[in-house]
Amino acid sequence: MLTEDIVVDIARDMLWCIIKSAAPMLIVSLLVGLIISIFQTVTSIQEQTLTFVPKLIGIFIVLILAGGWIINNVVEFFQSLCAMFPELIG
Repeated sequence: MLTEDIVVDIARDMLWCIIKSAAPMLIVSLLVGLIISIFQTVTSIQEQTLTFVPKLIGIFIVLILAGGWIINNVVEFFQSLCAMFPELIG
């Protein structure tokens, strides 16, 4: 039976999966943005679009390096959800 506790557990696991999957890209984007901001401050270059391309390249590199791990996290969550279907329906 689908109870409130099970729904909350599924939602918590889903949010945790999202956080784990997005964290590498967000951290790299944050670090690249911080480095570019420090560079802009030191050199007095105030171009707003300067951070876009390095962040994009950093995120692509992270996706290439950690893409398999991210997919495994999502697949593991989906498999655990599918395994729970008989309990939830019955």
